[in-house]
Amino acid sequence: MQGTLGRVLVIGGSDSGGGAGIQADLKTITVLGSYAASAVTALTAQNTLGVTEVMGVPPRVVAAQIEAVLGDIGADVIKTGMLFNASVTAVVAERCAALAPHAQLVVDPVVVSSTGHELLSPEGRDVLLEQLVPRAALVTPNVPEAVLLTGVAIAGPDDLGRAADVLLARGASAVLVKGGHLEGETVVDLLRTIDGDEVRFESARVHTRGTHGTGCTLASGIAAGIAEGLTLRDAVARARDFVVGALAMSPGLGKGIGPLNHGYRIAPKPDPDAGV
Repeated sequence: MQGTLGRVLVIGGSDSGGGAGIQADLKTITVLGSYAASAVTALTAQNTLGVTEVMGVPPRVVAAQIEAVLGDIGADVIKTGMLFNASVTAVVAERCAALAPHAQLVVDPVVVSSTGHELLSPEGRDVLLEQLVPRAALVTPNVPEAVLLTGVAIAGPDDLGRAADVLLARGASAVLVKGGHLEGETVVDLLRTIDGDEVRFESARVHTRGTHGTGCTLASGIAAGIAEGLTLRDAVARARDFVVGALAMSPGLGKGIGPLNHGYRIAPKPDPDAGV
């Protein structure tokens, strides 16, 4: 049937290696069954070994991309990733608020790459906290990002909630603090909402070097679920299942931190009402 696809506008940087950024977003959302459109904020030259060049897209061009998509296709969910600098972050916040005030906003605060390259200026972080986080239906920092944005020291899973509370106090409706950077064989992610609800997600650590783009993939997977009409808890759970499977089946490309397998398909759950 026409008109049944969830619509997700992803706003972020391009990864020439295809493992993270806009490329990971588009693949993930498509595989999970929603429609993905994009607005590119920066061009990066990168591969599995790292980022060698970054060129920001002028704010007026970022704005024009957002206007083109929202003025025609529209969006049920807007997911932000790499925003590069304060000017781009501000124009993204303003255009999304003006043109899609009812769209759910998923903010993945991409600050540094997995190889340590800065992807958002300090001034950009301030704008993100002041203009995007207060509108966010969900913010999805990993441990290093949560530390930078909140100032909370995170030594273990018990500290994830304190960082989440700081972002909730800034106006976010929900925060998912991802614990993959912490040590241990169990990965713990903590979802906490402004209403006081809390869900602790746990999964066995997948040992692979194919982890490039994990954060982008998870946030986009959640955005696809929300656009489809899943509850936040179910959207997070399905996206985590997808990431775990994509990690386990990573293709081993490149000489460094390789990509996930974005072609991974989650096995459908059995229908309890179906005949045996």
